[in-house]
Amino acid sequence: MSSHVSHLSLWETVKNELRTLFSAADYDTWIGSLNSVSIKDDITLVLEAPTVLTEAWVNSNYSDVIRRQLTLVAGRNMDFQLSASASSQSKEKFTEVAPLRQSNRQSANSAAPAIKSTNTFANFIVGPENEMAHGAALAVSKEPGSNYNPLFIYGQTGLGKTHLMHAIAHSVYENNPRAKIAYISSETFTNEFIQALQTNTISNFRRRYRELDVLLIDDIHFLAGKDTTQEEFFHTFNELHNNHKQVVLTSDRPASEIAKLSERLVSRFQWGMVASIQAPGLETRTAILSKKAAARGLVLSPEIAEFVASRIARNVRNLEGAVTRIFGLTGMTRKPIELAQVEKLLHDILVEESSHTLTAEMIQRKVAEHYRIQLSDMTSKRRMQNIAFPRQVAMYLSTQLTNMSLVSIGQVFGGRDHGTVIHARKTVVNQMEVDANVRRTVEYLRAQLATNQV
Repeated sequence: MSSHVSHLSLWETVKNELRTLFSAADYDTWIGSLNSVSIKDDITLVLEAPTVLTEAWVNSNYSDVIRRQLTLVAGRNMDFQLSASASSQSKEKFTEVAPLRQSNRQSANSAAPAIKSTNTFANFIVGPENEMAHGAALAVSKEPGSNYNPLFIYGQTGLGKTHLMHAIAHSVYENNPRAKIAYISSETFTNEFIQALQTNTISNFRRRYRELDVLLIDDIHFLAGKDTTQEEFFHTFNELHNNHKQVVLTSDRPASEIAKLSERLVSRFQWGMVASIQAPGLETRTAILSKKAAARGLVLSPEIAEFVASRIARNVRNLEGAVTRIFGLTGMTRKPIELAQVEKLLHDILVEESSHTLTAEMIQRKVAEHYRIQLSDMTSKRRMQNIAFPRQVAMYLSTQLTNMSLVSIGQVFGGRDHGTVIHARKTVVNQMEVDANVRRTVEYLRAQLATNQV
């Protein structure tokens, strides 16, 4: 088996055997990326990994099973030697995290997505809507397991939760290339747990997750109702936390609002830092748009930047999609793009966004229902605290979730001037800072309104 064809043939046969032993996610992420280089001394298969991280992960987690399958296929005792490619070792900076773990957002037959090289802290736009989550994520990345453990980040889809998870992975790995990091979805954790039970490999499953330095799990709300998986994750969480290993979780809602999630998990998810990410305001959206455009060497006119940022308000991913389309058009035409072209180009995105467009009147109704006051109180001159503060909350949310000017908002609230709206906004912000109950209520209302649950 010393010829070039033989070592390739041996590895292909071994890979086919390994494919039946692993989930599609694990196989595509780790085994499928390995290349056969040669056979040394007729007993050692030399393999090459695309990144240092892949090398470390495979050697730590899959060496026994690879060695066993090699021996079975070759018909004699065989070993393997795995190292990262020379090009990956020569890089001074870690520019792209290899697929730490499959996030399971794609089908099992598709390639595992890598941690995006662009999802770093340097490329994350910080605004008042995500400042706390960003700060906590940054602190976690510098000293994993020391502060904010666990870190629980919640918010609607497309607002930057995954970006922060990727940024943490990048930062931790840059500081410690030997760190054992896993980035998965709770659905992947569940599927792998079930498979481990079915194949009687639960001890390997537990060792793989409980010996990590950092565990990053997206969409933890998908554990709802899965009692056996919750039990397993409870013990995994305890093991990591007790050993001062970092756990980072994301969800589309606060842990306390995840139905059919055990109380002891809810309690543990709240042990560390809980931070929300809200829909970005106009200023933050404009900054995000400009940053993403600049990354592609694209300069948007103020008119176009304002138009896009004001019309795409719910989802940061849609802003990125808009930049991609505009960049593609400018590349084809080689001419300055005009506003009419942009509006036509983004028609479907703008239609989708407009279907969720909020109005101040919709906000008034939602807030009035929550505080159990009359809708007419939103526009009345009555100043009792039980009416005035809900009205101020509605004004504040109108400044955050609509594109209306302060003057226009004041008019909708009974003909008040823009100074009253500014005062209402400051009052609510101040109360949110000093009163956790107020903060939770306002964030809940904002989340409901942002998803058009009115």
